[in-house]
Amino acid sequence: MPKLSVIVPFYNVRQYAPDTLRSLRANARDDFEFILVDDCSSDGTADLLERAESELPGAVLVRHERNGGLATARNTGIDRARGEYLTFLDGDDWLAPGYYDRLVAAIEDLGCDFVRTDHVQCTARARLVQRVPHGRRNVRLNPRDAILPAHRSTSVDYAYAWAGVYHRRLVERGLLHFTDGLRTAEDRPWIWKLHREAESFAVTGLLGVFYRRGVASSLTQIGDVRQLDFVRAFDEVVAGAAGDADAARLLPKAVRTYCAIISHHLGSVERFEPAVARKLKAMSAAALRRMPQDALDDVLGSMDAERATRLRRLRRRALPGAEVAA
Repeated sequence: MPKLSVIVPFYNVRQYAPDTLRSLRANARDDFEFILVDDCSSDGTADLLERAESELPGAVLVRHERNGGLATARNTGIDRARGEYLTFLDGDDWLAPGYYDRLVAAIEDLGCDFVRTDHVQCTARARLVQRVPHGRRNVRLNPRDAILPAHRSTSVDYAYAWAGVYHRRLVERGLLHFTDGLRTAEDRPWIWKLHREAESFAVTGLLGVFYRRGVASSLTQIGDVRQLDFVRAFDEVVAGAAGDADAARLLPKAVRTYCAIISHHLGSVERFEPAVARKLKAMSAAALRRMPQDALDDVLGSMDAERATRLRRLRRRALPGAEVAA
């Protein structure tokens, strides 16, 4: 059994993949495997990965016959992974040399189900350290205790799958796979599931993942219909919280986060294609109707005036005929 499986989906990142692959080579170890998932790239990325399979120690190349999106590509990697521990990297990001040695040492020392790490956000030449929003470091904790409070950013809001490492027992318990087919916000129901159902986690200040922002092909930069998968993702978050034994405490956090995301998208609606913008408004209105209404009333009463007004206006337009499936 390899000590670590690194799952790296690639889709049309020919410009950035060489940096990613070089950084993986600088992290190679005899007991590490690198599962490179080509999600049906059409820009030459596949040729780079074919060479990497023979040049990168521990590389395993898996090809999709059709593009399935990031969540599906990660699931393909999880199914192929053999490691005692698993982690993720995106095909346009990169690592510091020797980072995975330190990451594995951290989770082995802490002895928990998963460890979350800080990272470096890279926008053009700017570098900014982003920290896990949790104060206690390098100590084993109960993941459920890190979900709240509802009105502050917490560990479930820091949803980056690649900012951490995960024990294989999470795969065996059905907690590490992503919702198949989600094309955006795929990390949100995933991180909530981990924090609700895993038994232990820890946070460490270890830095080594460099997250590239502002990539033109990234879904965060494209205002097409794929962005609307956030509705499906957050419906899942709210449903999970509602079905939890601690629903009364968790629902306000889930509903508040959902509302914040809806407001964010509505606040930049001009970046969407007109037909997508109309669908965004209809789907968001329908989502507000599906939320637990008591929890929604409380959340709107505690939000800032601008966001609350925007959501209340949308809520008033939420007639039964506006119910639109995600």
